Amino acid sequence: MASTAPQARSLYRNLLRYSNRFANYNFREYGKRRTRDAFRKNRDVQDPTAIQELIQKGQDELRMLKRQTVISQFYQLDRLVVEGQASGKQKGEHGDIVRQKDTGWD
Repeated sequence: MASTAPQARSLYRNLLRYSNRFANYNFREYGKRRTRDAFRKNRDVQDPTAIQELIQKGQDELRMLKRQTVISQFYQLDRLVVEGQASGKQKGEHGDIVRQKDTGWD
């Protein structure tokens, strides 16, 4: 078990790191929440074969997460209000925020 603990910690950090790379806020939060919940759920597993299976499943999830974060970078939209930064530039008398980039919907 001593050799699996650092492996599990590294997997946990990598899953959180790659979850944070999603362009979309909702996907980022979902990835982080799902990672934390899965590790909390399996925190008390003692069987070495079960631990290895869980680590293998986590590594498969990490590979999928890496692919999906790259794909999500192709479809970036404006940031949401909950993300703490308004996108665009201010124009007009009331400080309205106007979209800067064309999303291709017109």
